[in-house]
Amino acid sequence: MRLVLGVGLRSGTPYSELAGLVSETVNAEVQLVVTIAGRETEPALQQLVEQLGAELRTFTTDELAGQPAPTPSEQVEQLAGVPSVAEAAVLASGAHLVTPKQRSTNATIAVGRLPAPGYPEDDRSVVHRVIAERRDVRRGFLDVPIDDDLLTRVLEAAHRAPSVGLSQPWDFLLIRDLATRRKVHDLAVEQRDAFSASLPQDRRAAFDGLKIEAILDTPLNIAVTCDPGRGGRHVLGRHADPRTTWFSAAIAIQNLWLAARAEGLGVGWVSFFEPSEVAAVLDLPAHIELVGYLCVGYVDEFAAAPELVRSGWARRRPLTWAVHHEAWGRRTTSIVDDAVRAGANAVPATGQKVRVVVGGNAMDLRQRDALVVDLSAERPHADFGVLWRPARTPAEAVELGVEIARDLALQGVGELVVHLADLSATAQALAQGLAAGASASGLSHSSA
Repeated sequence: MRLVLGVGLRSGTPYSELAGLVSETVNAEVQLVVTIAGRETEPALQQLVEQLGAELRTFTTDELAGQPAPTPSEQVEQLAGVPSVAEAAVLASGAHLVTPKQRSTNATIAVGRLPAPGYPEDDRSVVHRVIAERRDVRRGFLDVPIDDDLLTRVLEAAHRAPSVGLSQPWDFLLIRDLATRRKVHDLAVEQRDAFSASLPQDRRAAFDGLKIEAILDTPLNIAVTCDPGRGGRHVLGRHADPRTTWFSAAIAIQNLWLAARAEGLGVGWVSFFEPSEVAAVLDLPAHIELVGYLCVGYVDEFAAAPELVRSGWARRRPLTWAVHHEAWGRRTTSIVDDAVRAGANAVPATGQKVRVVVGGNAMDLRQRDALVVDLSAERPHADFGVLWRPARTPAEAVELGVEIARDLALQGVGELVVHLADLSATAQALAQGLAAGASASGLSHSSA
């Protein structure tokens, strides 16, 4: 526990009085003593700081005046210019007040607790840098073997990941054999072709220029697996939400990815295959599930931006769209108002055409450019061509429409054609939101 001692004292306060007040109140080590500027020269305070082996920090009157001290004093405010010195100084230090003002004849003290410290600024910048510069790498791998000690460090980082109930459901299957990798590669090619065939023609042309795996280009593939039953029946925290087991394995992959980037290794996650087919190639036991298949190796460079961003395939959502305060939809700025403002200066977009069928059903998906928005109260069967958006109010439906349009723009859509298969107020409100979102993103917009 890191304690902060706030001190207010009159000029000439005896050390014995101040030390006695502190000993009556504090029974743990004090790391920081804080007071108002001008009192740091008081001999009693200097002696106390030396005796405690603590750091001394001062705050100006203005810095203290704005603190919400719980026991203000008119007399202190007349003498010092602030309603409280001891409590306000504790709060100004960033500490949580745990012991309010205690008094003696000439002095007051208050005690606070500081949160655990973060890393120094240089260390923090490295952490944020490796997160920002992590890349899903598929190009530029070098035919250079990976040092065993380096690989162990990366795997240790993955193995230190948090897991539900400390169940550690992951295992790491290291695959170097070329024949095995060729079999996995063939599965990925088959799924790539199937996905390409499902795309509208203009989107297919853009997809054909993307590289989706580096299975044969890297010296090492790593299959990350999950044992859903590891730890037995009573794993702490898993009983209410079994998905936490798979979440744990995914966190291990992220740890591996970040450590690899820091070590100069590129990592690419391949998802273009049926997990059960890869499991058969790898001869995994029936109770083990594949979570991630990674291509790992040294690369000639790490790109400044993700490949999907560089190619124009997709862009990142702004953080402000993703943060809600206290209730869903309560963002820092209204997503609808923001769309209206953005529409005034939007640059016309180019890209694929999407036909959005509001209130439609799966039959509408026979057209490859169709996207169905299902407004029903019951969740439909899973299909990525169907967006389930059971809006609770027309206002929420407008927000959902804005969000759908702007998210589609980030995925390379340049034109929206909206068809209302449902004429309810909710459907019309969602169509209104689609129009606003399209305008904000520069999308061509029409109704069918």
